Amino acid sequence: MRNYFNITIVFFSLISCNKIENSETLDKKDIEYIKSLKLLENDETIYGFYSEYKNSVAGNFFTNRRIASYWIDERNSKRNKVKFAYYSEIIKIDTIYNAGVTYSPYMLVTKDNDSIFKVSVDGKKEEIKAFFEGALSEWKKKKSSL
Repeated sequence: MRNYFNITIVFFSLISCNKIENSETLDKKDIEYIKSLKLLENDETIYGFYSEYKNSVAGNFFTNRRIASYWIDERNSKRNKVKFAYYSEIIKIDTIYNAGVTYSPYMLVTKDNDSIFKVSVDGKKEEIKAFFEGALSEWKKKKSSL
């Protein structure tokens, strides 16, 4: 029972360290890593970034050009998931605030080719709302300029 308690404390400590960041608060190595995944161009700015684990394994973010999500399996690269959509490709974004006890809130992004992917974020309610609203605002702004 005591081991279970210790594991729970460590788990929640790791989760609570995760916060929403942006291009200015992310480390340069994180930015370069995201570029290596082909999810960020030199002239692109990350407005909101969240990782459920560590930035080298998981990332969910939106920029001035796209919304993206990645999961890199450190043991089996066949299970890697790297997904993104430029704002012009997105036809719908659903926001799910109450995803259940075991899941973070997320946006369900639907592209014009009918593919769908999730972009997860967690934190305080105000932070989640700001992340969602920021992404939706960028999408709407880019869609209206087409």
